Amino acid sequence: MSESVLKNKKTSLFIILSGIFITNALIAELVGGKIFSLERTMGFEPLQISLLGDFTLQFNLTAGVLLWPVVFITTDIINEYFGKKGVKRITYITVGLIAYAFLIIYLVMQLSPADFWVNLYATDSAGNPFNVNEAFQKVLGQGLNIIFASLVAFLIGQLVDVFVFHRLRRITGKGKIWLRATGSTLVSQLIDSFVVLIVAFYILGPWTLKQVVAVGITNYIYKFIIAVVLTPLLYIAHNIIDNYLGKEEADKLADQASEESGTSLF
Repeated sequence: MSESVLKNKKTSLFIILSGIFITNALIAELVGGKIFSLERTMGFEPLQISLLGDFTLQFNLTAGVLLWPVVFITTDIINEYFGKKGVKRITYITVGLIAYAFLIIYLVMQLSPADFWVNLYATDSAGNPFNVNEAFQKVLGQGLNIIFASLVAFLIGQLVDVFVFHRLRRITGKGKIWLRATGSTLVSQLIDSFVVLIVAFYILGPWTLKQVVAVGITNYIYKFIIAVVLTPLLYIAHNIIDNYLGKEEADKLADQASEESGTSLF
């Protein structure tokens, strides 16, 4: 394989992985305002989990958790083949794009709605008065505290993920992909789960620390299970990339990424 063709393949691979990463991260933020019942979605009554005394919790999760596991799996793949520089580059770009998206949404919400559009649907399906503009504002107008907290948690989680990943890779070598990928994801998701709640609902919001811990534990249990269940996808992705680049070139790219990443957090 010529050097120019290989270089083009590497560039194409990074672009594809970056596209998957950015798309899922942005959509996760946009749909994050919907809270759904995991139990009812799966067809059974909500659990009544007693945490920290009298605080009862159910598996009510933000819709964003459906997509964040894909983001962290993609992080591990980028980590493997493009190292810390690759992950940091795409992370900073994604944070900037998410901030830009929400700035545009905020500015759009300030536009005066057309009279006919406000009452486009006089009533909803239940016959209640329905204001389209108000619904638009409610759906897209997530609290700025949550947006800020989510970006902070995302950035910290990504930096921790890349650090733990390469620490484990130096210990495991080329083998045990599941250990370094799933291990780094579990650590970074633990931090992400609690940072977003602490910043948005404890420091900037009305929650008690007990509520933050209780909700954080429930969210992390879900993320832990999903991270383990999705581990086989890592091997499928590695196999696809090995076939695309060639096993020898893929291994060489991964070794180079590991050497250049070192063991420092930044």
